[in-house]
Amino acid sequence: MLEELKVRNFALIDALSLTFEGGFNVLTGETGAGKSILVGSLSFLLGAKADPGIIRTGAAEAHVSAVVSLRKQPQEALAWLSARGISPEDDRLIIRRTIKASGRGAIYIQQAPVSRGELAEFMAFLFDLHGQHTHESLLKKETHRKYLDRFAGLEEETAGFNRLFLEWEAKKKDLDRLVSLARDRAMRLEMLRYAVEEITQGNPKPGEIQELEREARGLGDFEKLAGIVQTLGAFLCDEERSILSLSRRIRAAMESAAVLDGRLASLAKRMEDWYYETEDLVEVFREYRGTVTYDPGRLEAVEERLALLYRLKKKYGADEEAIQAYRVKAEAEIEALTRFETSQENLGAMIAKREAELASRAQTLNTQRIAAARNLEPRITGILTRLGMPHVRFSISVVSEAMGGPGSRYQPWGMDEVEFCIAPHGGEPVKELSRIASGGELSRIMLAIKTVLSDADPLETLVFDEIDTGIGGAVAVSVGEYLARVGQHKQILCVTHLASIAVRAYNHLKVEKKHEAGRTVTGVMVLSGEERRKEIARMLAGDAGPVALAHADALLVQYSNGVTDGETY
Repeated sequence: MLEELKVRNFALIDALSLTFEGGFNVLTGETGAGKSILVGSLSFLLGAKADPGIIRTGAAEAHVSAVVSLRKQPQEALAWLSARGISPEDDRLIIRRTIKASGRGAIYIQQAPVSRGELAEFMAFLFDLHGQHTHESLLKKETHRKYLDRFAGLEEETAGFNRLFLEWEAKKKDLDRLVSLARDRAMRLEMLRYAVEEITQGNPKPGEIQELEREARGLGDFEKLAGIVQTLGAFLCDEERSILSLSRRIRAAMESAAVLDGRLASLAKRMEDWYYETEDLVEVFREYRGTVTYDPGRLEAVEERLALLYRLKKKYGADEEAIQAYRVKAEAEIEALTRFETSQENLGAMIAKREAELASRAQTLNTQRIAAARNLEPRITGILTRLGMPHVRFSISVVSEAMGGPGSRYQPWGMDEVEFCIAPHGGEPVKELSRIASGGELSRIMLAIKTVLSDADPLETLVFDEIDTGIGGAVAVSVGEYLARVGQHKQILCVTHLASIAVRAYNHLKVEKKHEAGRTVTGVMVLSGEERRKEIARMLAGDAGPVALAHADALLVQYSNGVTDGETY
């Protein structure tokens, strides 16, 4: 239900904030006051196309927002929100849409950005707008079928058919895939078996490539280290002219010289210390060298293993897990291919069984829809007769393909194409509703349908713009009566010029055009008491004179409860 509507810089509307109530709400005002602009702003919020021309002159952008109540828990709307991670707060949503002079805009449901298509899809769960130029749902054949199913109480049966249909479709796709694979079955099997064998032999482990790459880098560095250690060994102790060998000779020669010349004794002592230090250094080096064991064969093995894994990665997946997943998938496909004939026979049997069930359910739905259509037609016709279409003929076409035969074409809802048809005037042939009905007629047809379906229809808010086009007198009284009846179950927003409709409203809003600071602006005020009395009088006679006021008082007293006693639909 629409609780609050805020409009800023939209056409002639500068800034406007409106609060709506449940039940029957009317918007009245002089011709040209801006009632259609207000409806246009709501249509904009429901997802209608828009261009920058709607932006008020001098403004940078137009903005429309609404607070919508979901207290009646509309299941389709809640499922849509849940699928997108959007949560109502206190069973309410804030919906905002803007359009800039550049043509760009933004749309939000709560804080989540959505596209215009998503906005229109969601708002269709909550609102239906009908007027001279907007008859969205009533012109869609799929909506006709939904209305008929709702009237007949077939929604659960249709949902069950849909579940079976989706299962049947999935099985058919599986069979088509098997048949397609069978054409190249031998080649495909050979390729899959080779892949499974190659992956099984390679048997890559998770993280193995990264670990081997790390080891290969280490082994490469170790090869360089081993060469340096070998060179150091030659210098220190391995060669005949190594440091250790030379220091030993020098020490012996220095000791001999010191015996001959005592002045060399201190030098000989230093040479002896140096020799022992060198000998100790060499010993430590030899111990270290013993720990350095370079294995060139390991590096070669690592590089060969990496080459194999790189090959598998290039052919079967981005990493080791993906390669193994490919193997598992390939094994499953091999099993399916090797069991092809059995699988094909089993699937064929399943499909045939489901087709038989689909045919039975489709036939049952067809029978029930035809019966419901024959029941609904006179109800709609009867209401339309009282809504100013005395010679109308309303019929519902329920056409089905031949059921269960080779040419059968199942739809997600059965095999029926349901379409509303009408002959608005006597002597005319019945034709599709979308081809011949005017805007005013469509609004009245929708009103008739909603009157009949008011208890079962989950859609909560209906907007009627110019429903009173071309009517007056007793017909206008009937239109007001039916609007009030539907308003007992739904929220109705109705733009009208007729006092006999306006007096039935629970909430009366007046649209006015004013001139402020040299500019024209549209404003809205909620009427009650004397102000409403004067507005009803103006609608009756163009002024608020004594006669008009007396007539207004009489109407307000007569229809103060909105609905008069009468038939139930």
